[in-house]
Amino acid sequence: MIIPGVAPGGRVLAFGHYQPAHVVTNDDLAKTMATDDEWIRSRVGIKERRVAPDGESLEDMATIAGGKALAASGLSPEDVDLVIVATCTLETQIPNASAIVAHRLGIESPGAFDVNAACAGFCYALGTASAAVRAGSARNVLVIGAEKLSQWIDWTDRSTAVIFADGAGAAVVAPSETPGIGPVVWGSAGDKSEAISIKDRTDYLRQEGQTVFRWATTALHPVALEACSRAGVDPSELAAFVPHQANLRIIEAIARKLGADQAVIARDIVTSGNTSAASIPLALSRMVERGEIRTGDLALVLGFGAGLTYAGQVIEIP
Repeated sequence: MIIPGVAPGGRVLAFGHYQPAHVVTNDDLAKTMATDDEWIRSRVGIKERRVAPDGESLEDMATIAGGKALAASGLSPEDVDLVIVATCTLETQIPNASAIVAHRLGIESPGAFDVNAACAGFCYALGTASAAVRAGSARNVLVIGAEKLSQWIDWTDRSTAVIFADGAGAAVVAPSETPGIGPVVWGSAGDKSEAISIKDRTDYLRQEGQTVFRWATTALHPVALEACSRAGVDPSELAAFVPHQANLRIIEAIARKLGADQAVIARDIVTSGNTSAASIPLALSRMVERGEIRTGDLALVLGFGAGLTYAGQVIEIP
């Protein structure tokens, strides 16, 4: 069957991001729990993180990031017919964030759904958006990763409070004669699903740090290499490696095994903390803003987290 107007591929037109104004430093945390700047930096590599106030919602952050990406893309709200929000920290399950954000941005009657693959969520959503464009199911897609982890954290528990933070990042995906988003490599390790969990609404996020660390540093570099292989890209051709900003030690361990020695390695976690599904688009947008990566560069993105889920693909920087 031949479908008129179907594009051979999809590409990212633009990124956008948003972070709350309130900065929480390691010294701030040391005032309320048994920790200090050296302990936090040596274990997770974080210097400071952003935390949204009570009056600022996940949907608020997603709307701002999505609006910035849409403005940078040169498209109007009328051009977008699918909105996907990747998140695992909605305050309520219904309604979904995507329909709310689409309405706030003036996008009329789009397809709208949320994706919960935790920290791999943005890569899942990006792969889905690219497939929708290639199949002719959507013209242009707004993909947003947004999290308000602060409302799910026990701020007296140093095993989680020092790590997680709030923020949003977004990308606009459009059809392209020359594909700019490689095939997504995704999967899960459900036998380890209890390693990161929130039992119910009365509970906080809990994490088995050592389990996650061992899994991430041993199981994920083959996924990264497979994503390069499926895109027809050698790691030596990568200009950037942008993994989920989980832990600086994890990031650097995967990067060493990847062998992309010339690539810029995203270390946004140092000043942004772990923002789950928001971390990859947030890091990408900030790297573009600072000029660390440029138009036409190839970047490998790799998400991984609760589930345990993982996903990665090679993208061309707009």
